[in-house]
Amino acid sequence: MDALRGAGASRGRLFALTVVLGWCLASASALTQTKDIEFTFLLAAGRTECFFQSALKNGTMEVEYQVIAGAGMDVDFIVYSPEGYQIIFESRRSDGVHVVEPTDEGDYQICFDNGFSRFSEKMVFFEIIVEGQGGDVGGDEEWAGLEEPAGSMLEYKLEDIRESMESLHRRLERSRQMQTVLRTFEARDRNLLENNLWRVSFWSCASVLVMLCVALTQIYTVRKLFDDNRRVCT
Repeated sequence: MDALRGAGASRGRLFALTVVLGWCLASASALTQTKDIEFTFLLAAGRTECFFQSALKNGTMEVEYQVIAGAGMDVDFIVYSPEGYQIIFESRRSDGVHVVEPTDEGDYQICFDNGFSRFSEKMVFFEIIVEGQGGDVGGDEEWAGLEEPAGSMLEYKLEDIRESMESLHRRLERSRQMQTVLRTFEARDRNLLENNLWRVSFWSCASVLVMLCVALTQIYTVRKLFDDNRRVCT
């Protein structure tokens, strides 16, 4: 009888642990959608594109951008505060990382300017990470009403589980962000290699055509030197 009670208690603890873990993962997933934005777009020649990102007071906003494709692979990058002041400006850069800390409450304006290029469009990737929105991962409201059951839950307290899940979530988010950045680097390098391959192939074909033209011209010139149509009287 005692063995059955022990097995039932163990199953109950495992079920409670599963519920807590699922709750943590769902809360972390919902929070990720609001604090991490990634976007790739095509910036036309001579155009400026602006995006708006909301932030809370005393938070942190990190903006990272890369020009993936396009002649010169550079753009002008500008960030305006909610009051309309220019706080970041970079001229003709291919990539950059900027952190705004602390943030003011309102909408930040993030602009990419390709006005200096009249013929070449650019493909731009950027990522915005906003922290300090809604507090820590999961939030205290997510844990409201969830009481620690009596006894030991696999020798873990509820607070220990919460801290472990928050640490795991932060590391997974950082890993995902690094993988995204590495993918953009790979896309940019691939575009550079493809452009270089096209240039090498084009100029190689042009060189072969020039060599053929020169060879045919030399053959024709030499034959004309030995071509004598004069009549010889014998």
